[in-house]
Amino acid sequence: MAAHRDIAARRTVALVGPSGSGKTSLVEALMWKAGAIGAPGSIEKGSTVCDWDALEKRWLRSLNSSLVHFEHNGITTHLVDTPGAPDFLGQSLPALEAVETAAVVINASTGIEPAATRMMEWARQRERDRIVVVNKIDSAGVNFQALVEQIQAAFGKECLPVNLPSKSGETVLDCFWTGRHEGPPPVFSSIEDAHRALMEQVVEVDPAFVERYLEEGDVDPAELHATLEQALREGHLVPICFVSSRTGAGVPELLDIIERLLPDPTESNPPEFLEGEGDAARPVHSVADADKHVLAHVFKITQDPYAGKLGVVRVHQGTITRDSQLYVGDGRRPFKVGHLFRLQGGKLVGVQEAVPGDICAIAKVEELHFDAVLHDAAEDARMHLKPLPFPVPVHGLAIEPKRRGDEQRLYEILQKVVSEDPCLRIEQTPGSKETVVYGLGELHLRALLARLTEVHGCQVDTRPPRIAYRETIRAHAEGHHRHKKQTGGAGQFGEVFLRVEPLPRGAGFEFHDEVKGGAIPGNFMPAVEKGVRQAMEQGVLTGHQVVDLKVTVYDGKHHTVDSKEIAFVTAGRKALIAAVQAAKPCVLEPIVDVEISAPSKDLGDITGDLASRRAQVSGTQSGADGQVTVLAQAPLSELSSYQTRLNSLTAGQGSFTLAFSHYEPVPPNVQAQLAAQYKPREE
Repeated sequence: MAAHRDIAARRTVALVGPSGSGKTSLVEALMWKAGAIGAPGSIEKGSTVCDWDALEKRWLRSLNSSLVHFEHNGITTHLVDTPGAPDFLGQSLPALEAVETAAVVINASTGIEPAATRMMEWARQRERDRIVVVNKIDSAGVNFQALVEQIQAAFGKECLPVNLPSKSGETVLDCFWTGRHEGPPPVFSSIEDAHRALMEQVVEVDPAFVERYLEEGDVDPAELHATLEQALREGHLVPICFVSSRTGAGVPELLDIIERLLPDPTESNPPEFLEGEGDAARPVHSVADADKHVLAHVFKITQDPYAGKLGVVRVHQGTITRDSQLYVGDGRRPFKVGHLFRLQGGKLVGVQEAVPGDICAIAKVEELHFDAVLHDAAEDARMHLKPLPFPVPVHGLAIEPKRRGDEQRLYEILQKVVSEDPCLRIEQTPGSKETVVYGLGELHLRALLARLTEVHGCQVDTRPPRIAYRETIRAHAEGHHRHKKQTGGAGQFGEVFLRVEPLPRGAGFEFHDEVKGGAIPGNFMPAVEKGVRQAMEQGVLTGHQVVDLKVTVYDGKHHTVDSKEIAFVTAGRKALIAAVQAAKPCVLEPIVDVEISAPSKDLGDITGDLASRRAQVSGTQSGADGQVTVLAQAPLSELSSYQTRLNSLTAGQGSFTLAFSHYEPVPPNVQAQLAAQYKPREE
C-alpha cells in the first residue's frame, strides 16, 4: 500500500512548444516556487538549471531536452524542458513517451504557432494528457478572449480555462474549484461562466454525474477527481491556464494544477508497448505497480564528462534499484545497475531506487541506446515501444577532418553525437567516398559542428553533399553478358541472362533465380546476385543507386574448369547494366515538404521564388502578429542555401523546415544534365 501511495505522489510533465514561449524560464519559476532553488535563474545570464550546456548559454536557447525534479506538498514532480526549434524534434518528441502530461506552452503575444500545433497533435496521437499553458500574460496588448477562441479553433472546443487573468495582470483567478468570485474581476468572461463550462465538460464523461448536475445545478469539484482524470485521459478536457514566468503571476496556481489536477502514473494512459514484430505484434500495456517485474525505456542518451554514457530512463512498471539485474531488449546477458541518478539539469543526484513514475539515469552501461526497453523478465524480451513519428533528416553536410589521419577519430565522435539524437544520421556514400551527416535543418547542423569543435576538439571541413538522387526503370527489358578471360593458365568464364522489371516506388529490390538444368550451378548464384547489387549500388545512368527493381536470372552458361565466382560477379554486373539501359531508365529526385514562416507582407515574394524552384505551394496559414506559414513541396536540389535567399526576401525574419516526402522523376533536361556529368567518371 505504501508503494501505491508513493507512486500516486508522482507527476511527470513535459513542457513543449515553440521557441520563445518561455518554457525554460517557466521551469525556473516553478522550481523557485516549490523551494528547489533560491532564486529563478536568467537565460541572458546563463544561470538557468536547464540550459546548463556551454553552447546553450552562448546561443541563449535550449538545444537539448533537460530534466529537473522537485518535491512540494508531498508530491515529487519530474519536469522535462524541451527545445522549441523544429530542428531539435529528436530531443522534444521522445519526451512525450516519458511523461503523463504534455504541457503545450504558448506565448500570449504571438498566439498559436506551427510548433505548438505539431506538438499538440503528436501528444494527442500518443494519448498523453494535455494542458495549454499561456505564458507571458504580462505582455502588452494581449486580447485574452480572442486568444482563447484561437486556441479552441486550433485545438478544439474541449480546451477550457481553469483560471483567468485578473484585470490588473498581477494574479490569476481560479475557476475550477470555485464557482463564485468576489475579488478583482477577470480580464474577460466571468468566474461563474468559466466554472460552469468546466463542470459541464467534466461530468459529460460520467452519466451518473450528468443526471446529478442537471438536478442540482452544480457538483462539488472535490468529488470529481476520478471523472476529471477520465476526461483528461480521453482528451475530453484540455485545461488552459495562464501564467507569467517573469512576474510570477499564475505560477503558484500552475504548481497547484500540477499537484491536484494532473494525473499520477496510475491514472494516465500507459505507453503502448508492442510484443513481437510487424503485423504479428500485439499491444501490451504496463501497470504502474512497484511490485511487478520491471518495464522501462530509454528516451534519451547523453554523455557526461565524469559519469560517461548516461541512459535516461522512464520507469513504467516495477522497481529499479542500484543492484538490479536488467536486460536490454532481447539481449541475453543482463547488466547490473551500479549507478542510479536523478538529473537536475547538468547535475547528477544519486538515488537508491526508482519506481513507476520516476525518471532516472543509469550510468556506464554501453549497451544502452535510444528507445531500448529495459526489463528483468524473460517474457519481455521481445517488447518494444510503438515508433515515434520522427521527420526524416534531409539537410546534409559532407564532412571530413582537417588533419589527415583523424578519419577514424571523427567517425567515432560522430557515432557518439548521433547516438544522442535520433534525428541525426551518418551516411557513407560509396560512389563519392563522402561521409555525410544529415539533420533537420541549418541550425541542427550548426549545433553539431559547434559540438564537434568546442566539446570534442575535432576540427573539420564541410561542403554541400551530393543530392541523393536514385535511378529506376519504367519498362521490362533483358540483359546478357558473357565474361571470358584467358591468361595462359586457368581462365575465367561466366555467362548470365537476366530480366528486369520495375517495382512500385519504395518497394526496394527483389532477386529471383529461375535457372533450369544447372546452366548456372547454385553455388555461383550468390556471385551473380553480388554483381547485380554492385551495379545497382554504383548506378547505370548517372552514378546513383538503382532502386525499385525486380531481377530474374533465367539462363546462363558455366565452364567446369574456368568458371569462378569473380567471373559470375562480373557477368551479373554487366548484364544488369545492359538490362537497365534498355528498360527506359529514369532518375528520381528527393521531394521535400517545406514549411516557411515569414511576415505576411513577404508572401508574394516567397511564393514567386518557390515557383522558380519547381515548388508547388499547397496552402498558406495566417497566424498572429502578422505572420504567415507557407506549405509547399519542392525538389531538395532546388533548396541549396535557401536560408540565405529567405533571409534576403524577409530581411532575416523568415525561417523554414524540411521533411522528406517522396521521390519522383526529374524533368528530362535535368536527367540529361546529370547523365552528361557522369560520363567522364564512367569513362
